[in-house]
Amino acid sequence: MIAVFVMRVGLPATLSRVGLRRIRRGRGEDSVAGAKGLRAFSEGSVIRFDLNGEPAAVDVDREMPILWVLRDVLGLTGTKFGCGIGQCGACTVHLEGQPIRSCLTPMGSAEGRAVTTIEGLDAAGEHPLQRAWIARNVPQCGYCQSGQLMSAAALIERSPDPTPGDIDQAMAGNICRCGTYDRIRAAIRDAADEIRARPERGPSRASGESSDV
Repeated sequence: MIAVFVMRVGLPATLSRVGLRRIRRGRGEDSVAGAKGLRAFSEGSVIRFDLNGEPAAVDVDREMPILWVLRDVLGLTGTKFGCGIGQCGACTVHLEGQPIRSCLTPMGSAEGRAVTTIEGLDAAGEHPLQRAWIARNVPQCGYCQSGQLMSAAALIERSPDPTPGDIDQAMAGNICRCGTYDRIRAAIRDAADEIRARPERGPSRASGESSDV
């Protein structure tokens, strides 16, 4: 069944091996252990990288897309499979702080580098973007939202005060089938305003007030 799925959608054949590993893992034949449960080992070459601020390692084909490593090997299902050709943005994660399409990016390219997923944006779900998303009622079906948030987070990191043009350009590769683009833009502006208003970004530290928010 898995092999048929691979042939139909054009995914690497390694997906079938990952699916089998996931099944075996449930029977205790494959383990996920180490830093916060984010290491997966078997025999062969191991790819070591940083995942959401923690060291991680996986034993997979180097050409396997990061998306399937995250979802099927490590069990981080917040990153979604959408189109499979890098056009919808649902699978967006950060590689060294830059937004990438994880459905196309091979796991080998992450070796020795930092990968951040939606699970690592804020462990408590309290990132300013996440709060703004809720306040603005952005999600409808919600399927594209992890990719939308990761693209938005990368934008604010490099442009703390994004213009409408900056927002449109950064988010152009993320498709929302529910059409909540106006809410997405507004939420990004709200989050950017909140982040810039934090004491640590302002000039008033000398006043002796705490920078905690």
